[in-house]
Amino acid sequence: MITPVLLCGGSGTRLWPLSRKSYPKQFSPLTGDESLFQASARRLQGADFNAPVVVTADEFRFIVTEQLTDAGIDAGAVLIEPAGRDTGPAVLSAALHIAAQDPDALMLVAPSDHVIPDHDAFHKTVEAAIPAAQAGRLVTFGIAPDRPETGYGYLELAKTPDAICVPVPLKSFVEKPNAERAAAMLAEGRYLWNAGIFLFAVKTIVSAFETHAPDMVKAVQASLDASQKDLGFIRLEKAAWDTAPAISIDYAVMEKATNLSVVPYTGRWSDLGDWAAVWRETASDGLSLAGSATAMDCKNTLLRSEVDGQAIVGIGLEDIVAIAMPDAVLVAHKDRTQDVKKAVAELKLKKAPQAESFPKDHRPWGWFESLVIGERFQVKRIVVHPGAALSLQSHHHRSEHWIVVQGTAKVTLGDEVSLISENQSVYIPLGEVHRLENPGKLPMVLIEVQTGSYLGEDDITRYEDVYSRD
Repeated sequence: MITPVLLCGGSGTRLWPLSRKSYPKQFSPLTGDESLFQASARRLQGADFNAPVVVTADEFRFIVTEQLTDAGIDAGAVLIEPAGRDTGPAVLSAALHIAAQDPDALMLVAPSDHVIPDHDAFHKTVEAAIPAAQAGRLVTFGIAPDRPETGYGYLELAKTPDAICVPVPLKSFVEKPNAERAAAMLAEGRYLWNAGIFLFAVKTIVSAFETHAPDMVKAVQASLDASQKDLGFIRLEKAAWDTAPAISIDYAVMEKATNLSVVPYTGRWSDLGDWAAVWRETASDGLSLAGSATAMDCKNTLLRSEVDGQAIVGIGLEDIVAIAMPDAVLVAHKDRTQDVKKAVAELKLKKAPQAESFPKDHRPWGWFESLVIGERFQVKRIVVHPGAALSLQSHHHRSEHWIVVQGTAKVTLGDEVSLISENQSVYIPLGEVHRLENPGKLPMVLIEVQTGSYLGEDDITRYEDVYSRD
């Protein structure tokens, strides 16, 4: 049995404005009906797999469990990182957690934002790697390249593979090459793209960390030992975690180890690292259209509207990507999509909220989005999941007016509790203790009108919260 470990903490800034720090690309349905995270979790299901271990950030913990539930998948454990420290500490925390139950177990580490459509082919590739992992090898999976890609790191094999799905010794890791070097490596046939997917025995990878990164083992083990259970999550202890070096597993262990093998994977794969990659995965006859998108005389173009009812029209475009969001629009040449990360950095310097935050804010009870923001007022749409409840709270600087437009709301206002149905409303005076709940079996939707001197999300005093938030 293999325990999958899904790494789910990245921000995916090259897919801005769809992917942002507050809601990164792995949670969005970029290539189908399911999110990338759901598709990744489903890919690691089967008779040979245990329930997955997920390593994620605090702000994503409820999104992870909600999406797994929607996909009909139970998580074996969800480890919450106090802060992002790259993949080294993340993988090690999962390994130490699994080792506490079974040090001989095999663990398959995978990012949660990759596209691998052929599950059977991927499972066969993993199966081919099992003997090497059981024999104490650190196995990584390399993707057979189909073009001279400059956006990926490469794996140099000790020899050209004799057959598909056969482990080959790894000679070296190669950083992202220039175009000339990438073309030469493609022609040579001994180089694979580094997919960042690994299979090893838990005791093997822990031993490798002990040899090559002992300070990390000390920090992560202390953080895990002092971790706390929180609503089913495992919350790693912050003080010890913060002493762990922020470093990738490649730099911390893989590039130093001598017991590495590579299994080539020849099926379709993409890390969806930029909008050009999304275009390659979704285009038909050179066009990729999503939402209310219309293309006229366009070639090799991607158009996406991420807003219901918002049309995007391209006329005479070639090699262009255009993505329309409620609060931001990206238009770029397809060959320059790697530079989107630089654009996000520029927006951060300008302190633009669009750099990292979505207008739609996901919470454990549902989500809300700002419809209108003006001087001393704000209008929101709030959606509450069936059976969910907001915290019992009050505000120092604003009053609120709720109008239910779908479902029924259970409203606590001071000492009174009432049911508010569609087309009914309730007024929440400034400073009044209140709570909003959805007692029904369908999502409840209301419009909230806020008025006051300060309308920030930090103007909340919580008295009770079923999600254990401060």
